[in-house]
Amino acid sequence: MFKKSVLFSLLLFSTVHYGQIGGKYVYQFLNLAQSPRQAALGGKTVTVVDYDVNQAFYNPATINPEMHKRLSTNYGSYYGEVSYGTAAYAYTWDRHVQTFHAGISYINYGDFEGRDELGNLTSNFTGSEAALSMGYAYNIPWTDMYIGTNVKLISSTLESYNSWGVATDLGFLYVDDKNDINYGFTIRNIGFQITPYQDVREKLPLSIDAGISQLVENVPIRWHLTLENLQQWNIAFSNPNRAENTLDGETNEEKVSFFNNALRHVIIGAELFPEKGFNVRLGYNFRRGQELSIVDQRSFSGISAGFGLRFGKIKFDYSYSRYTVAANTSLFGLMIDLE
Repeated sequence: MFKKSVLFSLLLFSTVHYGQIGGKYVYQFLNLAQSPRQAALGGKTVTVVDYDVNQAFYNPATINPEMHKRLSTNYGSYYGEVSYGTAAYAYTWDRHVQTFHAGISYINYGDFEGRDELGNLTSNFTGSEAALSMGYAYNIPWTDMYIGTNVKLISSTLESYNSWGVATDLGFLYVDDKNDINYGFTIRNIGFQITPYQDVREKLPLSIDAGISQLVENVPIRWHLTLENLQQWNIAFSNPNRAENTLDGETNEEKVSFFNNALRHVIIGAELFPEKGFNVRLGYNFRRGQELSIVDQRSFSGISAGFGLRFGKIKFDYSYSRYTVAANTSLFGLMIDLE
């Protein structure tokens, strides 16, 4: 009974955070924003092609020689005692073999009080998860198209339960240099549990995303448009706080329109001075904004912002993401050019 209560609490955390498409899969931490730049642009941007070694977490096809010998570390303090972070490094072997990418991401859920079925204190416990990835991209000969893949080994420990899993990401990128437009497409977290927590193997959080971005001519702005969770059309749910009570005592649930559901697949972002030493970023995640907004109160859920500042070979990044009135997150990142 005690162990079932532990698992229920941890799954409840995942359900609350990820909304309608959460709570159904294991290793949900794989879908967290991996860097301040990603978070500031709304998350899941798949079309950034430059020195940013963190970009390979979301689209391995973006791995390129500009990332050579760049080391990045990112850290964020999440809700309560929850914290998570990532690290990434890229190395270009030569002009023929091109660039390899390595990364690690982790999350620590903090300390929990252990109690038995009667509510008596037993012993404290914790939970943590991590994923180690290796990535590589390949330029299709005589084209501006790139394909890439990440292979991930996943470890999870929740109280006394342990699980191991493997997954892969597949990415595609097309770079239109003439019009400064990038097109990206990814299928992430294709895999399975090698060792389940108990007897039943659970599904990984498969995610299919597509995006487009463009550097505006004569204006130092690159805009981003991402369509997320394309593997599932209906990702909306009825908010019970928006239900209407009828005169006969019945309750009518909120009806989510076709257009409203479609918007929840959309993330927009923009980066000012993307190629300079100082960058300003702004993003909006429609699904987060709809799911976490408060009725009759302006909460600005779904908005994110951040900046990047370069000092010689060191780049500092920061992002602030608005979730609810009571819960917001900040991410800090440091990137070093070791060449």
